[in-house]
Amino acid sequence: MAKANSKSLNLIFMLSLLILVSMAESRFLGFGTAAKKATPQCDTVVGVESGDTCFDIAEKFQLTTEFFDSINPNLNCDALFVGQWVCVDGTVN
Repeated sequence: MAKANSKSLNLIFMLSLLILVSMAESRFLGFGTAAKKATPQCDTVVGVESGDTCFDIAEKFQLTTEFFDSINPNLNCDALFVGQWVCVDGTVN
């Protein structure tokens, strides 16, 4: 009986170890974790002027709308106000 319990405990231990290593490997390789969001790094900002739209600002600084949006992720283009700072040059990591 003691041998049977010992074998069961060894089996349980080995399965637990296998599961633990498997989980650690998946996290190391990037599986099973939430995808990281790109982090914008702003290098230059300008203040919004009267009548400006996001499209106008992007066009003025020769930016695509996608890039402008990516370096200004929390900007609500429907609620711009005069003097609001917007990013016009930067990178997205």
